[in-house]
Amino acid sequence: MGVSVKNNKDVFTLMNKIIGLSKLIRFELPLSAGICVLMGQMFALTKFAPLGKAISGFLSVFFISASILAMNDYFDVESDKINAPKRPIPSGQVAPLEALVFSLFLLFAGLGLSWLLGPTVLLISSCLAIIGFLYNRYLKKTGLPGNLLVSISVGTTFVYGGASVGLPFHKTVILFGLIAALIDLGEEIAADAMDMKGDKLIHSNSLAIKYGRAIALRVSTVIFGLVILLTWIPFLMRWFSLFYLIPILVIDISIITSSVKLLSSANDEGRKYIRRLYIGATLGLLLFLLMRLAGI
Repeated sequence: MGVSVKNNKDVFTLMNKIIGLSKLIRFELPLSAGICVLMGQMFALTKFAPLGKAISGFLSVFFISASILAMNDYFDVESDKINAPKRPIPSGQVAPLEALVFSLFLLFAGLGLSWLLGPTVLLISSCLAIIGFLYNRYLKKTGLPGNLLVSISVGTTFVYGGASVGLPFHKTVILFGLIAALIDLGEEIAADAMDMKGDKLIHSNSLAIKYGRAIALRVSTVIFGLVILLTWIPFLMRWFSLFYLIPILVIDISIITSSVKLLSSANDEGRKYIRRLYIGATLGLLLFLLMRLAGI
């Protein structure tokens, strides 16, 4: 009986640890990064990439993005005790060393897969990993410069996709890379407005702390407005058929509704709307992929 109880406890502890590690990576964010790679491949080729390149491209960026996010929690443990006490590390679900080892495992898995796609892709993925580390360790407290660095990394996922099929500078790849970068920049600025209390502990120089929460949220709303304008360029330039207005409208509507609610939200509510915006944009990209897969 005693052995059975101990075994059940060990299984529960292991499952709780696995759940905690999975929370570190914030699944929807690496998923979105991987989808952006697939979109970059598709925009460059005007069709889906060969299966091997598609899988390697998706998983490599998924793992690298997940690694950066896990490392973010490792370095942010003090501010998370105030901003997000239920996160795996401050709640005690995952130990800091476990998070660091998990992050490094994901990083090397991602770099290994990017190596399969060629030296240019490996170079880009290495740069993404370095930028992620520098941001987590040194640059987060710089405010806007750190926000810009992260947003450039997010936009680079489209270029990464294009590079994996030999066409990193295709016009559509660059446009959607810019759109992704601006969406992330708006989200980063809005997230800083939600995290002011904890960020003051690390002497952050975020826009929200320098100029106030309301100003930061207005800046993010202006950026989201620019994103909406940019999403219409492919139709004005006749790069896409009108059928692709459907996923674009999914993205635009999620941005409009979430950003409007962000302006008057409390901290906990605001994080919810930021997440909804990100998920809405990801669903729009996923719908884009599914429509192309269906031959529309």
